[in-house]
Amino acid sequence: MSRTLVSSGSYLEPIMGFSRAVRVGNHVSVAGTAPIAEGGGTHGVGDVAAQTRRCFEISLKALAEAGAGPEHVTRCRLMLTDISRWREAAEVHGEIFSAIRPVLTVVEVSAFVEPDWLVETEIDAIITETPE
Repeated sequence: MSRTLVSSGSYLEPIMGFSRAVRVGNHVSVAGTAPIAEGGGTHGVGDVAAQTRRCFEISLKALAEAGAGPEHVTRCRLMLTDISRWREAAEVHGEIFSAIRPVLTVVEVSAFVEPDWLVETEIDAIITETPE
C-alpha cells in the first residue's frame, strides 16, 4: 500500500521528523497543527477563533494535497491552553464542519511549543469512493 507524505513547510517538521499529513490507502491523518502565520510567527496572537481558523486552513490544505476534502473528515481534535475558551474554537469548528459532523474531542493542555499558541487542531479522514 502506498504512503503519501505532505509537508506544510513548518520549521518544526525537519526538527521533529514529522509530516503535516500522511495518507495510507484511503486514510489520511493530519498532525497537530498550530496557528503559524504565513511567513512565520503566530497568527492571531491572543485570538482563539483566529488561531483556530488558521489551524484548519493549514490542515485542510494538507488534506487536499493528500487527495481528501472536508467531506472526508471523520475526527477532529481541538487542544486549548485555556478550556474556558472552548466555545471560541468550537464555533469555528462548527462553521466548517456543521454539515459534515465528524466526531470531536476538545481538551485542555498545559502549553504548546510556542507560548503564543492558544490552540492546535488534529484531523483524521477516510476517503470514500461515493458520497453517503
